[in-house]
Amino acid sequence: MGRQDRRQQARDSDDDDTPGPAECCWLCLRPLGDQIDRYHLIPKSRAKSRDDKTTVPVHPICRRTVEAVFTNAELARNAGNREKLIEHPEIERFLGWVTDKAADFDAPVAPRRKR
Repeated sequence: MGRQDRRQQARDSDDDDTPGPAECCWLCLRPLGDQIDRYHLIPKSRAKSRDDKTTVPVHPICRRTVEAVFTNAELARNAGNREKLIEHPEIERFLGWVTDKAADFDAPVAPRRKR
């Protein structure tokens, strides 16, 4: 393959406008929009090793909701287990409400309740 052919092939691949797989929010599984937060599955204050500092992409409203519902100790006990988080009644209600919202939807989140 000559140099000219490789350049043409590179230009042809650049013109390909087919979108790749859309990245989804770790919590609500909706496609991500322009605003993306990187969420630590285990809070940094509770991480014991470098492996515990894994982050996942989430919507800002999803991150704020998780932080309003759970304490850092509870999040550390769940150790990033999504299934345990979505079983909580407040998270279940939130997920039912946010399901049909746009990717960049944002709204205020109530502060953490005292327990």
